[in-house]
Amino acid sequence: MTFSIVAVDREKGDLGVAVASKFIAVGALVPWVKVGVGAVATQAWANVKLGPMTLYMLEKGFSPRRAVETLLSTDPRREHRQLGVVNAEGEAYAFTGSKCLPYAGHIVGDGFTVQGNILVGEEVLEAMAHAFESARGELVDRLLAALKAGDKAGGDRRGRQSAAIIVVRKCGGYGGCEEGVDRYVDLRVDDHPDPVSELERLFKIWELTILEREDPNDVYDLGEVAAEIQEALRILGYYSGPVTGRLDEATLRALEHWMAINNFENKMRRDGKIWGTVYRFLLEEAQRAKKTENK
Repeated sequence: MTFSIVAVDREKGDLGVAVASKFIAVGALVPWVKVGVGAVATQAWANVKLGPMTLYMLEKGFSPRRAVETLLSTDPRREHRQLGVVNAEGEAYAFTGSKCLPYAGHIVGDGFTVQGNILVGEEVLEAMAHAFESARGELVDRLLAALKAGDKAGGDRRGRQSAAIIVVRKCGGYGGCEEGVDRYVDLRVDDHPDPVSELERLFKIWELTILEREDPNDVYDLGEVAAEIQEALRILGYYSGPVTGRLDEATLRALEHWMAINNFENKMRRDGKIWGTVYRFLLEEAQRAKKTENK
């Protein structure tokens, strides 16, 4: 019912799972991840307990293979289970029971595994593995590339319904170490006709709003774009003064208010500059509002 990938970025310590299925809210059941420990996908006739139990055993020093074999040794439905596991050191192991519905299988690579059942064929897993190995960027980008490749190759032979991705990084979540949050990315599409594309759309919003990984060269001097910012904020109702092109206190207060309302508080800079991603979003929002007003 599912195709998934579990993987680690040894250098950054990121661990994650991406999954899609013709099944309601697959993200509620399949992915299990713990920072500094490992990542698990439990699927097919999923035993949800295997997720946290496998992570517990990894934390106690078990290898992925030993953890899975130990847990399945007393499982009467062992041959109906499918698991993919990777630990923080990059050891990976996958298991596909002989009674998983076809096509079912897995591929174990360097620091990752891809696995699936009720697929259109082996080409789904091959496409996922190739996409992950050849993609650039952070772990989250490579996981999304793998999921998209599996979906494009046919994915679940019954169709599409849900998708999810979770990546953990020490202090990588909203608020960072100050809040002690490790969920770098955590997104779910529970019921949608094209869940992988919808997951990608949501990630772009998450990246823009939450992630702090902008190109350091993609910035604008506020003094140089003050007129454009004033006009955009005026259209959106945050600024009522004249469009002078001068960066005054009223303009800065309006900009900060807009950023706070739009959840960009972690993207505020104190060096007289604005991130290009935020600046372009502001202009696009103003353009959309202007078009709506003119209709």
